[in-house]
Amino acid sequence: MPRTELSQPAGRGGPADALEESREAFLTHVLVERGLAKHTVDAYAHDLADFTASARRRGAEAPADIHRATITLYLLGMRRRGMAETSVARRLAAIRGWTGFLLREGQITDDPALDLTPARAPRRLPAVLSVEEVERLLAQPRGSTPRALRDRAILELLYAAGLRVSELVSLDVGDAHLGTEYVRCLGKGSKERIVPVGAPAVRAIHRYLSAARPFLIRGRAPAALFVNRRGQRLSRQSVWMLVQAYARAAGIRRQLSPHTLRHSFATHLLDGGADLRSVQEMLGHASIATTQRYTHVTRSRLREVYRRAHPRDQMTVGRGRAS
Repeated sequence: MPRTELSQPAGRGGPADALEESREAFLTHVLVERGLAKHTVDAYAHDLADFTASARRRGAEAPADIHRATITLYLLGMRRRGMAETSVARRLAAIRGWTGFLLREGQITDDPALDLTPARAPRRLPAVLSVEEVERLLAQPRGSTPRALRDRAILELLYAAGLRVSELVSLDVGDAHLGTEYVRCLGKGSKERIVPVGAPAVRAIHRYLSAARPFLIRGRAPAALFVNRRGQRLSRQSVWMLVQAYARAAGIRRQLSPHTLRHSFATHLLDGGADLRSVQEMLGHASIATTQRYTHVTRSRLREVYRRAHPRDQMTVGRGRAS
């Protein structure tokens, strides 16, 4: 049975114990049968390895020894250590996935995590750049070096199509349809979607393909659209680093990530009058509720514009607002 990178051998080189065997079976199931992305499976592996280590310290040797109290005490321990509620919720989701699998496989007769729910994390609005900040950021890769041309194409495409960084680095050359101005990408759950791309990004990608990528690949023929100086597929970490470096160069002091450009893409589309369903499709959200959070950002901006501009609202400045 294939093992994940983050799985750990049971004590002292002996055969895997029942807890580890059942954990490995679940990880194989979500990787092979459910088709989850490898980085998601690796996160499950890490979270469940931590939980089963905690369960062993409380005397559990097999899945049947996992009780509701085992899980509850583990979650309380994470909160006492100051772990964020989002992290606690992620650990609980991994545990619930595993115990649900054990129940279906007949390894346990009752699901100890069935009705456990995490504390509701405070809703945070996504960080969004202004249009002017986006323009400053996109202008940073200067010159005509292969790296500058590549990085300009990356930034333009992140903003033009609202791609996740994992989607961007997974693109192959054949996924960029420049003549018809769209890219084909695989999102979460290996779901394919087609996203339109505007003319500035098309021009930047075309220039990268013609003047930079041939120099980077040096006669090789990799499938990857974006490559590093060794001609290999660019990593997610490299894209994170270049976004942050160009943000600093643009004088943007807030912490930025490639996902910030995705948030900005969605918010600016809604600000410009795009309908929610179209934005949902372009983002690849399974639920429109996920897309709706961007409407809160646009409403917040509208309120700020109103407060700054409406003459009656200006009368409240300096003497406080009515409660």
